[in-house]
Amino acid sequence: MQFRPLGDRVLVRRVEEEEKTRGGIIIPDTAKEKPQEGEVVAVGPGHRDEDGKLTPLDVKPGERVLFGKWSGTEVKIDGEDLLIMKESDILGVVERDSSTSRKAA
Repeated sequence: MQFRPLGDRVLVRRVEEEEKTRGGIIIPDTAKEKPQEGEVVAVGPGHRDEDGKLTPLDVKPGERVLFGKWSGTEVKIDGEDLLIMKESDILGVVERDSSTSRKAA
C-alpha cells in the first residue's frame, strides 16, 4: 500500500535502540523506552501560508530525525507500526559525520 501524508505531515519509522548497554548489560523489553529517533518514510507536499503559497518541508525520505517523546500519532500500515507527525514535532535531523567515525592515530 502506498501512503502519502497530507500538508506538513511526515511518516516516520522508529529506529530501535541497542538491546545492550556499553557495559554489556542486556536491557529487557519491559524496561526499554520507545526510541525518539526515526527514519522518515514519506513526507507531505508542505504547508500553505496565508497567501496560499506552498512551502515545502525541510525533511526528506530516508533522513534520520529526532522527535519529542510524546510526538505523533501511532498508526499501523501493512502490519508495520509507524508514526504520523507534523514537521514542527521533529526536533532535528541526525547527520552522521564521517570524520567522527575514524579512529584517532
